Amino acid sequence: FEPLPKYKPALLPANERRRASAVVRLAFGACEDAVGERIEEASQLAGVFTASGGDYDINDQICRALLEDDKAVSPTQFHNSVHNAAAGYWSIASKSHATSVSLSSYNDSVSAGILEALTLLAIEKMSVLLVCGDHKISPPMHKHRPIDQPFAAALWLSPELSANAIAKLDISISNNDSVETQSLLPEFEAMRCDNPAAKILPLLELLARNDEGSVVFSMAGSQTLQVTLSSC
Repeated sequence: FEPLPKYKPALLPANERRRASAVVRLAFGACEDAVGERIEEASQLAGVFTASGGDYDINDQICRALLEDDKAVSPTQFHNSVHNAAAGYWSIASKSHATSVSLSSYNDSVSAGILEALTLLAIEKMSVLLVCGDHKISPPMHKHRPIDQPFAAALWLSPELSANAIAKLDISISNNDSVETQSLLPEFEAMRCDNPAAKILPLLELLARNDEGSVVFSMAGSQTLQVTLSSC
């Protein structure tokens, strides 16, 4: 894969855009693609943002700063180190005051995000923007958490069918050792194995092909999450 160019969030005000980290920009690219021109509707969306471990590079830079004599931590880096940084920037850009959740479940963050988003749909009856993203990790963190390719994706989920709907989604949880669904394309499968956020790729492949079917995701422990797509 070719390296991604530095993304310039179109909806983010100039001051926030200058402060946005690579992780935030990656998530923003997915958000803006999912929302398209429906930005006024996006202000009503709840948000579920998932990442397997947050901004590793910024946390590394903060740790390095704390080793210096003056221990001067950049306010911008500290601001971007929190796990809900991407969600906060998106709330500013979309002018949203809706519920927002930022979570992590290490390699199972995608399934945790899907479960959280569907819970909001079922209980709160509100539309949700589900965002899954992990950036590549640089040395020395890479030795312990080797992620080589950045990846992010976002889905606009609604509790009711609309003219913009492309599929219906159902989930079930099983207490078995079902194997995770693999991607059809070798390049996508390599990405899925490299980046925890890319575990959503088999689901995106079904959507892109306008196919019906099921995708299995691992969860914490021995449970698995099965997501079933059907036509509207």
